[in-house]
Amino acid sequence: MAWLFLKVLLVGVSFLGCLYPLVDFCFSGDTKRQRPNFIIILADDVGWGDLGANWAETKDTDNLDKMAAEGMRFVDFHAAASTCSPSRASLLTGRLGLRNGVTHNFAVTSVGGLPLNETTLAEVLQQAGYVTGMIGKWHLGHHGSYHPNFRGFDYYFGIPYSHDMGCTDTPGYNHPPCPACPRGNRPSRNLERDCYSDVALPLYENLNIVEQPVNLSSLAQKYAEKATQFIQHASTSGRPFLLYVGLAHMHVPLARTQLSAEPWGRRPYAAGLREMDSLVGQIKDKVDRTAKNNTFLWFTGGSPAKQTTWEGGHRVPALAYWPGRVSSNVTSTALLSVLDIFPTVVALAGAQLPRGRHFDGLDASEVLFGRVQSGHRVLFHPNSGAAGEDGALQTVRLERYKAFYITGGAKACDGSVGPELHHEPPLIFNLEDDVAEALPLERGSAEYRRALPKVREALAGVLRDIADDNTSRADYTQDPSVTPCCNPRRAACRCQTV
Repeated sequence: MAWLFLKVLLVGVSFLGCLYPLVDFCFSGDTKRQRPNFIIILADDVGWGDLGANWAETKDTDNLDKMAAEGMRFVDFHAAASTCSPSRASLLTGRLGLRNGVTHNFAVTSVGGLPLNETTLAEVLQQAGYVTGMIGKWHLGHHGSYHPNFRGFDYYFGIPYSHDMGCTDTPGYNHPPCPACPRGNRPSRNLERDCYSDVALPLYENLNIVEQPVNLSSLAQKYAEKATQFIQHASTSGRPFLLYVGLAHMHVPLARTQLSAEPWGRRPYAAGLREMDSLVGQIKDKVDRTAKNNTFLWFTGGSPAKQTTWEGGHRVPALAYWPGRVSSNVTSTALLSVLDIFPTVVALAGAQLPRGRHFDGLDASEVLFGRVQSGHRVLFHPNSGAAGEDGALQTVRLERYKAFYITGGAKACDGSVGPELHHEPPLIFNLEDDVAEALPLERGSAEYRRALPKVREALAGVLRDIADDNTSRADYTQDPSVTPCCNPRRAACRCQTV
């Protein structure tokens, strides 16, 4: 365990002023040749139609719309899962939850996280000589070796799980609204449905809690400042870098920003979109000023509608920006996924995929550079908390067709849960003709009979492949003692050093 204590010492120092303490930005023998930098921005719960670039009526995403005009826009891009932890685990491993072990969300009291035998994208690039940073929502385990600093990230600044998983002094907009954190000796809050505990939401810098409860109203600007500082230091050093930014937008609660009070439009939601857009714009502007021609920026949504495998639950906006490498103002109809980020970035970095395991993502470089127009032939959408067993593959996308073996079971805004429906043979939709999934193919039709055996063959094939693979199992046990708390003697664990 000596290595663990040494690493705690090295990365546990807080970020001071404009210096990243003990993060090695210096040249080494294998980093002198120029390799691309990577910035991956994952926006939580942002919908496909939230971007003006996707023909939405919104005027709240000017920076993202500009990025789309200057880069590539994907219109058939999908989250790897419809809930937080599984989607993030798949981004960082290129593997579905049945392989990497993360099939549902981790809790505030979770002992484990993304299994330690799974290799993250950050670890691969770190070993290849990259300096690595993670800013924002982690949600893949915060206790011990599951913390980002031990999963390949040299620098971390953010919240360890979803920002609705702890109280704050400024709770923001939610339904039902959640009360603020308790103060002093006042009794605990009267917690309504879906409101988390009286333990305040923590903000970490590396291994240190620097603010608890975090101020959600200023968090986005803190993220922008830390991201631009990281880009500046890495660019000045000449070392290639990976920056992964996990945004809380547009997950509830929606922060009470200065823009929220404006009288026009959808107010809180529109203000949240504009805050997210501004944050992304600041990161892009910094790239344009410091490392424009050698930095690949990939923006995508995480999981727009919780738990469901209908298109609204996992089809997400996605943009690729790399001046001089990715053509501008291009729309790609390739079937792609968050799963593809891992193998694509590894390939572009000239690194090697981890051995002894299978990957569900593909290298999308040829799509990015305009050499091919197609992506996946088949994608599998795992059950994500509504109907069926968590992580099970009971929704299959096969070219234009999409098959459901199970539907329903999702919770409505009023707390009611719809019936779980099993389909054998499955419902099959032709998305080219019916992207709204309003009318399944007639089971007796010739089109249905042609598609069904292909769907069954694809599903049977991936299940055989998973059975033969080196899979992991996440530890979902819980222990209240692992709850992040910087000062257990104060109500809500209050402390503040930033």
